[in-house]
Amino acid sequence: MSMKEYIEQAESALLHTYNRFQIVLEKGDGVYLYDTDGKKYLDFCAGIAVFALGYHNEAYNDALKNQIDKLIHTSNYYYNVPAIEAAKKLKKASGMDRVFFTNSGAEAIEGAIKTARKYAWLKDGSTDHEIIAMNHSFHGRTMGALAVTGNPKYREPFEPLIGNIRFADLNDLESVKKQITDKTCAILLETVQGEGGVFPATEEFLKGVRALCDERDILLILDEIQCGMGRTGYMFAWQKYGVKPDIMTSAKALGCGVPVGAFLMTEKVGQSSLVAGDHGTTYGGNPLACAAVEKVLDLFEQDHIIENVRETAPYLEKCLDELKKKHSCITERRGAGLMQGLVFDCPVGDIINRALEKGLILINAGANIIRFVPPLVITKENVDEMISILDSCIP
Repeated sequence: MSMKEYIEQAESALLHTYNRFQIVLEKGDGVYLYDTDGKKYLDFCAGIAVFALGYHNEAYNDALKNQIDKLIHTSNYYYNVPAIEAAKKLKKASGMDRVFFTNSGAEAIEGAIKTARKYAWLKDGSTDHEIIAMNHSFHGRTMGALAVTGNPKYREPFEPLIGNIRFADLNDLESVKKQITDKTCAILLETVQGEGGVFPATEEFLKGVRALCDERDILLILDEIQCGMGRTGYMFAWQKYGVKPDIMTSAKALGCGVPVGAFLMTEKVGQSSLVAGDHGTTYGGNPLACAAVEKVLDLFEQDHIIENVRETAPYLEKCLDELKKKHSCITERRGAGLMQGLVFDCPVGDIINRALEKGLILINAGANIIRFVPPLVITKENVDEMISILDSCIP
């Protein structure tokens, strides 16, 4: 069947909620993907920051195959070994104390919101607590996650959402202070905003928010769904500054392709929030998903993934800065580690499409920003190849 025929069948069967690129991907190897016609693409998207280990990692694939032959699912009425091992290793990597496995990042956000509200309810029995989130943030598409997403475009068609959400500005501590009331139970932010434009939170801002939370017994929730799992050169982005959250969310590269997320919390929050019957999931934490998490965490250590990010990211930054100097239409480069953005003075859709035609996969973050979130195993040679193609696509 031709690629065109595949696309026609997809459009007749799938709900049209995505404006997909007109290619059908079939397989991957390392940092390259191949479509059904055999065309090769250098991937600087990684499934939106998911495939940190690259494609066709033999050790990862074997771990999943072995688990499939043992046990795929049992439900959370029972314990399973992969979930126990994955939780232990995730606790060690994050420094958090309690783990709840979900199926996605949006579900992790939902769990974090419920945890914060239950924590506050146990303190005073009130149900009118407020959460402060950030403008330009993105936390997911479910109703709770939409409610704390700081972009009206995503929220408005689905209102009313859950209430008592206030919005402040990332890296503006005064704006956060202005939103705090006696009802504030949590402050939620992405340590590095992704969809909203690749904006890292500053050390000063994070430490300021942490201090506000400590003063008022407000919970700090850090969304590490996209920026976590080594992408910034630390296992989790907040670890660079030592600003530990009370609750943290993770997903995307946590399973490196297998749908899995998690929300984690400190022991203090774990002992004073959700209890049996408050939250649950049929698939969350099943043996197959947790076998993926366990193996990903092992391979991060064995293959020195974070060390590679710290070596390769400065080179990517240097090359993007040089590209900015060459093209006047590029106004800014910002980001952290292997999560970078180039800001243009014009829409970037045509540039991304031209790059795709030349065998380079890129994505945007807003109309005028190209986002770079490649597999964490990329080399400097891969960066050179990407820059060469992108340079030729910029008018």
